[in-house]
Amino acid sequence: MDITTAHERPDDYWEVEALYDLCFAPGRTALSSYRLREGVDPVQRLCLVARDAYGQVAGAIRNWPVCVGAQPALLLGPVAVHPTHQGEGIAALLIWRCLEIAAKAGHPRMLLVGDAPYYSRFGFQPLSDVVMPPPTNPDRVLGIALRKGGWDDVTGDVTPATDCK
Repeated sequence: MDITTAHERPDDYWEVEALYDLCFAPGRTALSSYRLREGVDPVQRLCLVARDAYGQVAGAIRNWPVCVGAQPALLLGPVAVHPTHQGEGIAALLIWRCLEIAAKAGHPRMLLVGDAPYYSRFGFQPLSDVVMPPPTNPDRVLGIALRKGGWDDVTGDVTPATDCK
């Protein structure tokens, strides 16, 4: 696998958006996670692009600031891999890299909406006391502590980052 990763640059924006359009349903921007992103910039150092040997975008991941209760958190996603590169471990590479960068930057916690069997290998676990806006299946709300005690006593609704104290 001849894949390189780098921070997403402004020039990458439309190529990454095209990848998300290709990989997700046309109504992806109607999902509740997108309501949390409106009017909020992603965490730039946690937005990564994977390129193949030809310089084409093979995968991308973004992370967004949110609040859980009144506590700051990161919302991982979306993460996507071009269909011609699926099964090559690119999503895992991007997720591991984001976890590493976020932990080193001092972020205490990260959450996502996804399949527990897939994301558990990265350390994500169900967050029964964290509520994403509807219509999110509560069984798909997962989190990981990026430092010891990162999720201790952090409960409540997930809201836009502008709601954090």
